[in-house]
Amino acid sequence: MRRVFLFSSFLSGLVLLFLSGCTQEEQNTIGRNVQNWTGTNGVLEIYAKDKLVQRFLRIDKMSTAIEAVAPFPSGVRYGYGYVDQNLNFMVDPDEKKGYFEVSAFAINAIFFENYTE
Repeated sequence: MRRVFLFSSFLSGLVLLFLSGCTQEEQNTIGRNVQNWTGTNGVLEIYAKDKLVQRFLRIDKMSTAIEAVAPFPSGVRYGYGYVDQNLNFMVDPDEKKGYFEVSAFAINAIFFENYTE
């Protein structure tokens, strides 16, 4: 019994040591992977001034693009979600899953989790 406790303590220590050596982006990547396992139901809304113009539903994750020249996060987020064409907050049979890219600097967008569906 004591061996099991010592082994689990040693293993926990290794995990903490590993995580403390990770950069913030690596920790965020690990966090996104854990979040994907638990499941999310994200919504992305895109606005033109104060008017809602586009909505994506059932987004499981939004990723941050990494620059090719230097491994730094860029200002672009991307992912997949169902295009809510009629903006009724439901995925209708004729609405397809689509790819999106959102600039953190040029587009007014809100990403949140949908608790109603």
